Amino acid sequence: MLVRDIMVTEVVTVPPSMTVGAVARLLRDRDFSGVPVVDEEGHVLGVVTEYDLVMRHARPHYPHYVQIMDARIYLESPRFYHEELRRILAVTAEQIMSHVPVRIHPDQDLQDAITALVETRLNPLPIVDEENRLVGIITLHDVLQIIAEEEESE
Repeated sequence: MLVRDIMVTEVVTVPPSMTVGAVARLLRDRDFSGVPVVDEEGHVLGVVTEYDLVMRHARPHYPHYVQIMDARIYLESPRFYHEELRRILAVTAEQIMSHVPVRIHPDQDLQDAITALVETRLNPLPIVDEENRLVGIITLHDVLQIIAEEEESE
């Protein structure tokens, strides 16, 4: 089965300048788990998920370190803390969005998209053309639908 066989092509998107509050209301009112952020030409910039918005209100996780005289030795990467801080201070969709580390195309095998959903934890997962323009999305709900149909047919 190919990605195009189950992807949703009528996709609600948001511009990068949309406020975080407006994105939150959109997700709540439309019962979406996330929404792609696209520029004027339809290129995917990222995805704002419920997790991105909720994480903004959690206590930040400060990186552990050891102080030896004037040197600070981090026991873990401060990258995660900087990412949390970026989201806490965000005021627009572009500032709070998760970046999409993979590009899934409509003609790829569906298993590639499912693997990307699991590995990136992005829901929805944008489906793009060769120029990175949005052509559809796949959600966890879409995959659950296929699993349910397969189980019913057995």
